[in-house]
Amino acid sequence: MAYLLKKSKMLGLALASILAGALVLGANTASSAELGDDGEPIRLAFNEWTGQNISTHIAGTLLTQLGYEVEYITAGNFPQHQALADGDIHASLEVWTNNAGDIYPQMKEAGRIVDIGSLGLNPGEGWIYPMYMEDMCPGLPDWQALVDCKDVMVTADTFPQGRILSYPADWGARSADIIKGLALDYKAIPAGSEGALVAELQAAVAKQEALVMMFWSPHWILAEVDVGWVALPAYEAECTTDPAWGPNPDAINDCGVDAPDTMKVAWAGFQEKWPAAWELLSSFTLERSAQEQMMLQIDGNGRPLEEVVAEWVETNEAMLMPLVDAARM
Repeated sequence: MAYLLKKSKMLGLALASILAGALVLGANTASSAELGDDGEPIRLAFNEWTGQNISTHIAGTLLTQLGYEVEYITAGNFPQHQALADGDIHASLEVWTNNAGDIYPQMKEAGRIVDIGSLGLNPGEGWIYPMYMEDMCPGLPDWQALVDCKDVMVTADTFPQGRILSYPADWGARSADIIKGLALDYKAIPAGSEGALVAELQAAVAKQEALVMMFWSPHWILAEVDVGWVALPAYEAECTTDPAWGPNPDAINDCGVDAPDTMKVAWAGFQEKWPAAWELLSSFTLERSAQEQMMLQIDGNGRPLEEVVAEWVETNEAMLMPLVDAARM
């Protein structure tokens, strides 16, 4: 199947030796009835971004400590939901509700996939700026400060308007929509790629230059650079359809971005087949700052995912082991 691109076993010998000391199981062991069908591996979706891989690897590590075999299945963000519905993949640990496509709600409504609960990442999306900008543009983070400090935001490619660095053009025109909605005298300039966004942020910080840009969290660069978030008018659905909503009565989109959630999602038969695993995944959450620190080690410093996750699990044994113990009861 196209969405099942490769399989990866949970534990190599090196990772096993690390975790053996890091997560020592208690005296009570789960019975086969509590575990359910422990003869079949639990297949977890591996998507296209590092944060999701981190969330999945931590969950897989804990499931292994509970007594299950785990396999990672590389699956695209959109195709994975059909695989979940068919039971070819059993769970996906970080589904962004604002970027899940149509098949996710359709399969939920049909009862073929179910939400396990929020991952708790508290993700964000909107305009960010390096913290020194609050001296260059007094009034930040209030978005109206951008009106008065436009002159420090003017560049050669936007003169006489201020500049907002935006997502690559094929990611959509959200920054341009917000600028128009709020009647700001600014121009959205698309970056060439995610890497270009990161590089420009790093360059601006190095030179202490003015920069406001569209971005999202969690992301590894936010573990390296201290940023603020422009306080745009809070999103409501009416903002995108009703000009009377919001500070500009003559335009739509005069608000920020709809805050996404990150859900843990499973094949509909998961809870019945693996009761203890369901209990564990239901209680598993991950803080955004923790994920960003691990992403920095992997994407920023080039360290292997398995090594970084194993270190984090070992460091946080006191927090994680009660989740494993509770799932056994």
